[in-house]
Amino acid sequence: MRLAGGAVRKQRGAQIRAPEPKALLAWYDKHHRRLPWRAEGVTADPYHVWLSEIMLQQTTVKAVVPYYIGFLKRWPTVRKLADAPLDDVLKAWAGLGYYARARNLHACAKTVADNHSGVFPDQENGLRGLPGIGAYTAAAIAAIAFDRRSEEHTSELQSHLNLVCRLLLEKK
Repeated sequence: MRLAGGAVRKQRGAQIRAPEPKALLAWYDKHHRRLPWRAEGVTADPYHVWLSEIMLQQTTVKAVVPYYIGFLKRWPTVRKLADAPLDDVLKAWAGLGYYARARNLHACAKTVADNHSGVFPDQENGLRGLPGIGAYTAAAIAAIAFDRRSEEHTSELQSHLNLVCRLLLEKK
């Protein structure tokens, strides 16, 4: 049986209830990691969200933190990053791997700066039109920076909750 909201799943006589969204959010508020790209108590900056999402692709959080901080110190706005020579961006990226991401990062910054007046589109479809941004990353940016509901992340979260509940049931 698929879990959604407060749906119940039964297996071998055991019963477990999927967490209610409010309870899950309350748990997250109390236990989440403090990370430099998470805006707490303020509106998230789309540039910061985008930068972190690109850096976090196929890279650990621990590895990304110093790069993220360094990039923001060196290029505090998307316009400054767009104006930077690509070689400087590639040198600053050294150690994060997958240099195509750095080239796309620079191309995306140029596109946002030149074609969008330095403002990131606030819808998934607009974000997907930018270099280096696919469906998942567009959904993440739209959700985090613009508080847009994302079917991509909703279904992924549901999948994770189903897996956790199944593992908990199997342990019993």
